[in-house]
Amino acid sequence: MEADFAAFGSPLCGEVKRFCRRVRETYREIKEDLTPYKDDRYYRLAPMRLYTLSKRHFVLVFVVFFVCFGLTVFIGIAGPNVIETSVARTDLNNSLKLKPFNLSSPPLSTYNQQLWLTCVVELDQHDVSLKKNVTITVKVLGVVKDGSTPYVNNQVHNRTRLLSCAQKCSEIIVVHLGYLNYTQYNVFVTFEDLNKLTYTIQNITFTWKTYNPTFSQVEIWFRFVFVVLTFMVTCLFAHSLRKFSMRDWGIEQKWMSILLPLLLLYNDPFFPLSFLVNSWFPGMLDDIFQSLFLCSLLLFWLCVYHGIRVQGERKCLTFYLPKFFVVGLLWLASVTLGIWQTVNEVHDPTYQYRVDTGNFQGMKIFFLVVANTYILYLLFLIVRACSELRNMPYVDLRLKFLTALTFVVLVISIVILYLRFGAQVLQDNFVAELSTHYQNSAEFLSFYGLLNFYLYTLAFVYSPSKNALYESQLKDNPAFSMLNDSDDDVIYGSDYEEMPLQNGQAIRAKYKEESDSD
Repeated sequence: MEADFAAFGSPLCGEVKRFCRRVRETYREIKEDLTPYKDDRYYRLAPMRLYTLSKRHFVLVFVVFFVCFGLTVFIGIAGPNVIETSVARTDLNNSLKLKPFNLSSPPLSTYNQQLWLTCVVELDQHDVSLKKNVTITVKVLGVVKDGSTPYVNNQVHNRTRLLSCAQKCSEIIVVHLGYLNYTQYNVFVTFEDLNKLTYTIQNITFTWKTYNPTFSQVEIWFRFVFVVLTFMVTCLFAHSLRKFSMRDWGIEQKWMSILLPLLLLYNDPFFPLSFLVNSWFPGMLDDIFQSLFLCSLLLFWLCVYHGIRVQGERKCLTFYLPKFFVVGLLWLASVTLGIWQTVNEVHDPTYQYRVDTGNFQGMKIFFLVVANTYILYLLFLIVRACSELRNMPYVDLRLKFLTALTFVVLVISIVILYLRFGAQVLQDNFVAELSTHYQNSAEFLSFYGLLNFYLYTLAFVYSPSKNALYESQLKDNPAFSMLNDSDDDVIYGSDYEEMPLQNGQAIRAKYKEESDSD
């Protein structure tokens, strides 16, 4: 009986042992694929087209980048205005001051996307410095096809706004609707504290602001074009690396395989849903995609400038965790602020986190502190990488190109922000006014074009060339590499084999000519 049990147990134990052995071998292979080489790391990476480019090719790459970016800017300048305005001017007299203003919006469609109602108070005296809190009562009604006017959110909203005047009174946002459920809206506005002003009010000008339907169509087409281009670039980049093991990919190539799909989401292939579905969800999804891509780009810069110095395995606790913590705080702050604003506007069209949230200043300070921490951390990594690796072959070239292109992109972004917002970038009300400061399509296309062409350029220079696999096999195979060597080179060695590796074949030819002349 025991012999039968032993005979039955022996095959079972053997199968279990073989299964465990296969699991260990599979785990070892996956670990080798994901772990970089510890020795000869810089010379075992998958080749990049960056190594084969001459100075003329580098200049050509930058010229093509600027031409593509400039083309999108010129198309945007020739395009329609982003915001369409309609002024409803109201003349006041003493009997109308305390009565509500009945305002009807222009006819709307889904291509108008959003709706703002703003007002500007005009005093009879100019050069007046005034700051006073004004209580505004707002009632929003939607007009349906049968002519009835149901309440929006079924309530009357009371909000306190700051009336600030210095030569001219600032604009006050009364209502903001993030998505449109009706083809027209009626808004009743009452100012309760205007009669307490020491100055006489000459007029109150109300302005309706919506997205231009023509711009909405342009936005749909350009987002579609960028989605198609990004999909093509992603497929071509993945196809160029298909013959190389993942463990041979450089850190830039690994990150590009992450950033390109995120760029596809940044261009938002689901954007047309906002014109088909009357919901806040497509708009919030677009905000999440944009913040996710931008924070991933910030994380990419940190990881590349640090990882290019680190040989061997990059541990999660010491390498990735600090970077994820800093960038994660930025992402969490931006997403929280966006969702907070969207959700509250659904329930209250008069809501603004800038003036209705007591913790807004605290959140602003928190965001600025984390942003400054990120900038100092990135500058520290750049300085250390450039100082330690400036004499390393190939690595020096990778650092110079990434730093130069990124610097150009950042300078252009700062210039666009300054031209778009001017000195208001540094003011408290800058965040809440972002959505209504577009002047033309160039301001929209410049940001999308800049980031898209930046990623396309990096994907081009980091992808292997057509003959990269063939050349790497010849280089690693001693039988083929000795075919072109003379007997003297085999016995005594050649000069260019002893020199440090440099970019291009021109330096190799130079050393070859010097050895021939000797």
